[in-house]
Amino acid sequence: MNYTFSDKIVSLKPSAIREILKMASDPSIIPFTAGNPSSEAIPAEVIRKFSAEILEQEPMAALQYSITEGYPKLREALKGFCRERYQAFDGERDDLIITSGAQQAIELACKVLCNEGDVVLCENPSFVGSLNSFRSYGVTLKGVAGDEDGVDMAALEEAMKTYHPKFFYVIPNFQNPSGRTMSWQRRQEAYALAKRYGVLILEDNPYGDLRFAGEPVPTIKSLDEEGLVIYCGSFSKILAPGLRVGFVSAPAPIIAKMTVGKQGSDVHTNILAQMIAYRFLTEVDLPRHFAGLAEIYRHKCELILSEMDRQFDKRVAYTRPQGGLFVWCTFPEGTDMTGFCRAAIPQGVAVVPGTAFVANEATDVSYSFRMNYSTPSDEQIVKGIAILARLMRDYLK
Repeated sequence: MNYTFSDKIVSLKPSAIREILKMASDPSIIPFTAGNPSSEAIPAEVIRKFSAEILEQEPMAALQYSITEGYPKLREALKGFCRERYQAFDGERDDLIITSGAQQAIELACKVLCNEGDVVLCENPSFVGSLNSFRSYGVTLKGVAGDEDGVDMAALEEAMKTYHPKFFYVIPNFQNPSGRTMSWQRRQEAYALAKRYGVLILEDNPYGDLRFAGEPVPTIKSLDEEGLVIYCGSFSKILAPGLRVGFVSAPAPIIAKMTVGKQGSDVHTNILAQMIAYRFLTEVDLPRHFAGLAEIYRHKCELILSEMDRQFDKRVAYTRPQGGLFVWCTFPEGTDMTGFCRAAIPQGVAVVPGTAFVANEATDVSYSFRMNYSTPSDEQIVKGIAILARLMRDYLK
């Protein structure tokens, strides 16, 4: 039997990068590739308690079908949470929908706004999961480079003028993969450009509550007076990724279309998981919980950076994040970075090559690789950095 696949899917090819990620799934490999929160950060006992109480007290509410927009109590609690913590919900203009993780929120934004061939702007590099969602809808991705303060504003303006994009996708806090945080000045400038050129902003903030250093920076959504910003959040990094609970705060007409789009995908997000998230949001001491997360990630980030400072070749540059899960390392230009990542696997260590995160896989060049410090144990971090440092010294000869 010969199978004929859709144009949207047939163009999505597995790459050598994905093969590296497959090899990294071996449990004997030190997993600097992962994007998982630390197992220490997942409140398993709290989830177990809430699950038991829900199934004892209101089992049919958790086990029957429900409405697409989401568990009503969670939606209302999230509207208040977004408004008070992030200034990311306007009660007069915005609405909110619960999604199956922030990944679905990002996919829905593309689904309801883009036609094939439309341009989407993104940071370059950017999160591979989002990039693949955009590619699956046949859009044209245009990457915009940046520096330690975020995306370059002159380049962003030029891209908006030239391509007339449907939206600009950005991860302002502890960006995946770079770990960088967009400055307040650049957030204001990006919003001003979006307003000037009539471009929507898709603001993805899964890591914002994982700050362990520096001062919080207001969201781009907090600037939104014209209905230009779609704000995505998630419980994956603050509660548990396996629950698959995310949300979108956006102008009501966009949420209405997302609701229709979601009905054709999964009807609604898992209701038991939503009820657990609601109890987490309303019954847990959140400031204390967030402080605990900060301690976990502060320790892990300080450990990996101290080992890198001590052992890495000085020609390799790397970011020093103030939160989140990732460090971004960059070789001198001309280095075979993908070859280095491949060579690390037989040594028992896996990192993600930077080419996995570029907007245009055919033309964009990267000499970087991403490292995650939340998933490996302390012992694995120490051992893994030593292995990478030895390989680096040999490789850069």
